Amino acid sequence: MITSPRKTHSLPQTEEFLLSRQSNNYSQETIYNYEQDLMVFEGFLNDLGRDFKSLKKPDLELFKAYLNSIDRKTASGATPHKKLASFSINRVLSTLRTYLRFLIEMDQKPSILPENIKLVRTEKKHPKVAEMNQLIKLIEAPTTLEKDKKIAKRNRAMLEVLFSTGMRISELTKLNKAQVGTDGKIFIMGKGKKERFVYLTDRAYNFLKEYLATRQDNLPAMFIPYRGRN
Repeated sequence: MITSPRKTHSLPQTEEFLLSRQSNNYSQETIYNYEQDLMVFEGFLNDLGRDFKSLKKPDLELFKAYLNSIDRKTASGATPHKKLASFSINRVLSTLRTYLRFLIEMDQKPSILPENIKLVRTEKKHPKVAEMNQLIKLIEAPTTLEKDKKIAKRNRAMLEVLFSTGMRISELTKLNKAQVGTDGKIFIMGKGKKERFVYLTDRAYNFLKEYLATRQDNLPAMFIPYRGRN
């Protein structure tokens, strides 16, 4: 059984809920997370001195505050002394929603409904962007660090093309010579078979031509391995 042997669940039909997730081919990790989230909710009810059947809507706001508190308890009963991230709070709330829906499907009548549970606002995460000097070092690394000149030219060309066009790495590795026009325009078949064009900078195009000048084959692929090396 998925559930933890050290814990007897006080919420109604918890075992059946977890078993239903297993029967519907949910991953072990997902089922484990469901159980842990419900155990956190059980801990909240114990601290509140409230029975599940007597829950009211205002208790949901108390639960959100509880999850956001540094004094909350984990599923094991420990106090982490740090706040949960908003997306982690929403995961617990989503678990509770799913559990309540299950109870309704089982002809139970919980005192609060799934739609009563509103998720919290999540903080916007700004993507981490490398500093310009770091990008320059990365792009120039093949030229300065690779001893094999052909591999150095290939790797430098790959990085120049990647950064000048913004194409995906998977698109770069599948690139064929026929896709690149003499004007530096590259035809790409992207995700969902969506067609688009990207353009090389003059600098990237020059590095690409330098690399192709080292090639003595008629292979269609733009970037090829040398002696099995990448």
